[in-house]
Amino acid sequence: MNFLAHIYLSGNNQQIMLGNFIADYVKGNQYEKYAPEVQKGILLHRKIDGFTDKHPIVKQSAQRFKESYGRYSSVVIDVVYDHYLANAWPNYSSVPLGEFVSKTHQYLMKNYFMLPARVKGFLPFLIKSRRLENYKNLQDIERSLAIMAKNTSLPDKSEEAIEVMSNHYPLFEDEFALFFSEMRQMVYAELNP
Repeated sequence: MNFLAHIYLSGNNQQIMLGNFIADYVKGNQYEKYAPEVQKGILLHRKIDGFTDKHPIVKQSAQRFKESYGRYSSVVIDVVYDHYLANAWPNYSSVPLGEFVSKTHQYLMKNYFMLPARVKGFLPFLIKSRRLENYKNLQDIERSLAIMAKNTSLPDKSEEAIEVMSNHYPLFEDEFALFFSEMRQMVYAELNP
């Protein structure tokens, strides 16, 4: 799951959301230097990633990107699934997506100085571009993958990714809905023991 899904799955607890948002940039036991609820969000993020990486539906979806992305196909499906979440947003939240994203941006900026350096580096762009909200658009998914390719070892095959999405759009949509239902149940159980 990518940023939008991680933030959404944090529920109404903003500190858990903060931890869930920064978790990829907090390595090993460095999470222990954060407040308890932020730690909970970091650990929740790791649990979500583990659940996602092992899930057969996600593996099935990611397989369609193997030819272009090889071992990075699971990274691509994380971004692709955020597209389907953004498009089906009213099925999951009574708060409009734009409002949800704006509130998230405000909270992240309010806590800017406690963010890891790499997050501080990309957060202004993420906010200015309204990337979380714009995941609804295929051209913004393509743009996100292209940006990732410039800044990481992800292959620069964003046009091919969009072609795969377009060719299998309803299938990805159905797979996402099934997977995300199970994900939400797992997270609910995790946050409400």
